[in-house]
Amino acid sequence: MNAERVSQNSYWVETAPAGAPAPPPAADLSVDVAVVGGGIAGLSATWELARRGREVAVLEARRLAAGVTGHTTAKLTALHTLIYDHLRRTRGAEGARLYARSQSAAIRHAEGIVDELGIDCDWEEAAAFTYAESPRRVAELRAEAEAAAEAGLPAEFVTETDLPYAVAGAVRVSGQAQFHPRKYLLALTDDLLRRGASVYEDTRVVGLTEGTPCTLTTDAGVSVRARDIVIATHYPVFDRALLFSRLSPRRELVVAGGIDEERAPRDMYITPEQATRSVRTAPLRDGERLLIVTGEHFTPGSADVEERFARLSTWAEARFPGVTLTHRWATQDNDSTDSVPLVGPLRPGSRHTYVATGFGGWGLSGGIMAGRLLSDLMAGRAVEWSGLYDPRRVASVVREGGSFLKHQAQVARHFVGDRIPPLIGPSPEDIARGDGAVVRMGTGQCAVHRDEQGQLHAVSASCTHLGCIVAFNRAEKAWECPCHGSRFTPDGEVLQGPAVRPLRKRDL
Repeated sequence: MNAERVSQNSYWVETAPAGAPAPPPAADLSVDVAVVGGGIAGLSATWELARRGREVAVLEARRLAAGVTGHTTAKLTALHTLIYDHLRRTRGAEGARLYARSQSAAIRHAEGIVDELGIDCDWEEAAAFTYAESPRRVAELRAEAEAAAEAGLPAEFVTETDLPYAVAGAVRVSGQAQFHPRKYLLALTDDLLRRGASVYEDTRVVGLTEGTPCTLTTDAGVSVRARDIVIATHYPVFDRALLFSRLSPRRELVVAGGIDEERAPRDMYITPEQATRSVRTAPLRDGERLLIVTGEHFTPGSADVEERFARLSTWAEARFPGVTLTHRWATQDNDSTDSVPLVGPLRPGSRHTYVATGFGGWGLSGGIMAGRLLSDLMAGRAVEWSGLYDPRRVASVVREGGSFLKHQAQVARHFVGDRIPPLIGPSPEDIARGDGAVVRMGTGQCAVHRDEQGQLHAVSASCTHLGCIVAFNRAEKAWECPCHGSRFTPDGEVLQGPAVRPLRKRDL
């Protein structure tokens, strides 16, 4: 695939453009609930609350449904790779059952919303598969199929799929779904506006004061007071709960293009092999479907992204002859150290502040589930799986101590090692057009980008979240923090949190 000939934008964003952005609040305001973040978790929570008569405001730093949700693969399934055997061992059979019930309920709930609102979002029922090509993983797949069936899913172990290549085995779960996430969420937004909710875009929240009421502060100095607050920013932008110590950011690449309808698989597939390979198709035009392939996961700021795009494209073209790749983009996910999302009160002692994060690549079913769970918690309703997702849980962190320590060791390595400038490194003169590098300046480091016109742009190399040193992603033209996944434009403006403030300008 020639990168210069394909769209660098998400297919979902490109084919469901939004209108003019909703302006930021012009003055201080008060509402019943303020939701920070306009992705699927935030908008789902807003819709649920507005439907119950609450006065809700959504505050989105950029554009609604254009961040992580706008760059997803858009599978809506309760089969999350190899989660159930893991949960059966770490949370017991009941924990696995609650996970399956909550995720399945989210799918059926979304299906009901599509029918109720008449949303045209390319909704299709499909089976979900977790497969492996290596016979060495068959026992693992059989255990997963058994655990998923025991948890209540219609799961079975199979050896046949509609993929155009052989597999050694797979877990199959029927009755799942795939859809166009932007079309779904933009329609949901139209409906929540009709129900009296308010939406504010280009509104970055930089401060939170908990109390009665709670108060949010925007980067423009506007105060938003609310009885309840929901932090649904994918990676929480407030660290008082220390959730950053339990979340590991992961970036993945996506390539997509048209393929003859007769050659297109109709179900959804994922394998943990080969740095992950996820496959699905979507309606495109008469006689053609859109093939979507995801994979090559890596820690932000730690990989040659162009090389990984090329690797993923080569795999897609080899496995699906005849595909013409037309789009490529990337997405970012956060894995919790115990593999279960964190949805509920922000921290011990929180009475009116809630969080939804750590969906581990399955944010569509997870976000819909989170919206329902949070609205029920605010209403004082009992939810049988609230304990499973409670961010304040301690026992699971103890059980998953290995993952927790591994993540902390990786962060510490970057936090300490990357802050020591190399004695010999690149100079601004060495940076090619379109590229960037961290260069030594005195005793510190500076992030320098040379644009396509040859002009140099310099900013501080220290992430404004916790001070880790950023690295340049040449394929996406962004500075990325390898510790907690914050991303910035070449000029230092925030693209993605948890950072909420730009990188400081520097003079060369």
